[in-house]
Order: sequence, then structure tokens, then C-alpha cells
Amino acid sequence: MSESFEVARRARQPWRWAVIAAAVLLLAAAFAFVGGWLSPQRLTPHRIVDALQENGGLHPGYRRNHAKGVCVGGYFESNGTAAVYSTATVFAAGRTPVVGRFAIPGGNPYAPDSGTQVRSLALRFSLANGQQWRTAMNNMPVFVVATPEAFYQMLQAGRPDPATGKPDGARMGAFFAAHPETAAFLTWAKAVKPSASFATDSYYSLDAFYLVDASGQRHAVRWRVVPEARDDGSNVPDASDNDYLAQDLQRRLAAGPQRWHLLLTLAAPGDPTNDATKAWPADRPTVDAGTLVIDSEQAQDGGPCRDVNYDPTILPTGMRISDDPLLPARSAAYADSYLRRTSEEGHLPGAASAGARRSERK
Repeated sequence: MSESFEVARRARQPWRWAVIAAAVLLLAAAFAFVGGWLSPQRLTPHRIVDALQENGGLHPGYRRNHAKGVCVGGYFESNGTAAVYSTATVFAAGRTPVVGRFAIPGGNPYAPDSGTQVRSLALRFSLANGQQWRTAMNNMPVFVVATPEAFYQMLQAGRPDPATGKPDGARMGAFFAAHPETAAFLTWAKAVKPSASFATDSYYSLDAFYLVDASGQRHAVRWRVVPEARDDGSNVPDASDNDYLAQDLQRRLAAGPQRWHLLLTLAAPGDPTNDATKAWPADRPTVDAGTLVIDSEQAQDGGPCRDVNYDPTILPTGMRISDDPLLPARSAAYADSYLRRTSEEGHLPGAASAGARRSERK
């Protein structure tokens, strides 16, 4: 009987290994599919960052988008009002340190400030419990497109003509005509002139997120920071000055800290959480969660924001991402860009001291 059992056991072994091998192959295939290896036309983070790099030019050691910027520091003073909607300790009454970065879009770190209406503000909140909240905001109230695929198509349409160094107007026009969801952004862009100061702009999360309260209930939310400083039209930069935004910020901070109010807008049932091109109605309830205070600035090449990847999906307990497809795409593209620029820095002049400053690889 034992002999027949041994024969049966040996007979089963090839099948067992075949099942294990099949499982391994399926897992590998899944990774290959996600990575785009089995489908050259599948959109991947690498292709998105390649397109950004092609449009902005290769500038080793710099971000592939929002390459031109300045580091800032300060804190967030929570008034405790938002604590009822989220258990994140950043919303409990008190102060949370912040490392941030003002920037303009594009991959060229030498671009003129007047070349675009868009300004950005990225923040990293370092919570007392060791967790972090990172957010990357822009000064327009809606995003251009709703999906990563449309964003990639826009990058392709905006590829500079080698002869002129500028995008082809007809090609961009065709893209916008094929994407009616861009209408809200275009309306904003046509009405807004490039601002003269980072300090007088509001900055929007664009994507939706969830706040999670003590009972586990989710609250769909978008946020923005609104400045106390106002643009009265008297601050007119020199047209020949390509770097007036950083200089204006230096002057303002020399006179005192700059402040913004963090406003959380709560969605109503039916408000889209998966489409950053659609604004929520203006009558939605808004909570003033506290005050963002920026009190210092440093050049980005050696400042504290240099090594921060402002991935908007890095959230503390009490906050979650929504079903917006742009969020995972942004996270993956930010990581690809981060790995490129940090690996390049090791080959740049002065790289010997850079390693000592690289305290964060997230």
C-alpha cells in the first residue's frame, strides 16, 4: 500500500509544480501589464514623464514639471474646526510645521515668470505622530483634463515645433476641440493674466479627497488656500525681469510672514469626485480649518524642499484619496520624475555634498 501511495505522490508532483509555475507566470504577467511591457501603446508613468521632458527639455537634476521654483517654510495653525470631519491630527487645534515650494509649470528651470498664468504651491505637513500630509496645488480652480490619457495627449499636442521652439497652434486647437471638458480651464486662462506675486494667489487641490471622521464616515472634500494679501494692481513687475516672483516673495517675507486660510469645501451627494475639470457649486459648505503661515524662503538647489516628492497621495490617517484617476497617475509620474532627477544629481558638479543633504527618498 505504501508503494502505491509513493507512486501516486510522484505522479502528482509535476502537476503541483505546474500549478505553482502558472501562478508565478500570471503574477509576472500582471506586473508586465501594469508596467506596459506587453503593450507598447499602454500609457505608463515613464511615457508621461518622457513627454514632459521632451516638451521642457532635459535639465539634469530638476523636476520634469514645475522645474522652476523656490523653497518656503512655515507652519499651519489649525483652529480645530475641521476635527469633526477628520481624525488627522493636522486638524486638531495646534501648530504643524510645513515645508513648501512655490513654482511655475514646465520643465525649464530658466523659464520667464510671465510665460504662464499658472502658479503652484506644494506643501508637506509633518504631523506630531510622525505621519505626513503632502499636497500639490495650482492657482486655477479646475484642471485642464479629467484623465491621464487626455493629459498625455495634451502633452503630445503641445510638443514644440523644432523650427520655432513653440507648440503648433493648429495642433493644440485640434486637441481642445476634441476635448470639450477643457472649456472651463480655457475660460479661466483667457480671463487671467500672470500674477505679479505668489503671495496674492489662491491655490486649489483640484482633485477630490475624503476626510474620515472618528466614526469612520467619509466626507468628500476639495481644499484651497486663500491669501490674506491682495493684488491691488500696484505691483507691476519689470517686463524684462524673468524672475520677479522669487524676488517679490523675498521682499514680502522681509517685511513679515505671509498668510493663507485653508478652506475645506464639502461635497453634496452627486458632486463629482472623479473629474477635476468640473467645479462644485459655489453654495457648498466651506470650513475654515486654520491659517497657513509662510515665514521663510530659500533657493531650491539647497533648500529643504529640494528632496521632497510632493506626491498628493501621501496622506495621514483620517484622509484618503478619492476615485479621481488623476491621483494614482500623478503619484506614479512624480515618483518617476523624482528617481530621474535624484539619480542625475550624483553626476552633477558639487554632487559630493548633495548626498549629505539627501535625507528623504520617499
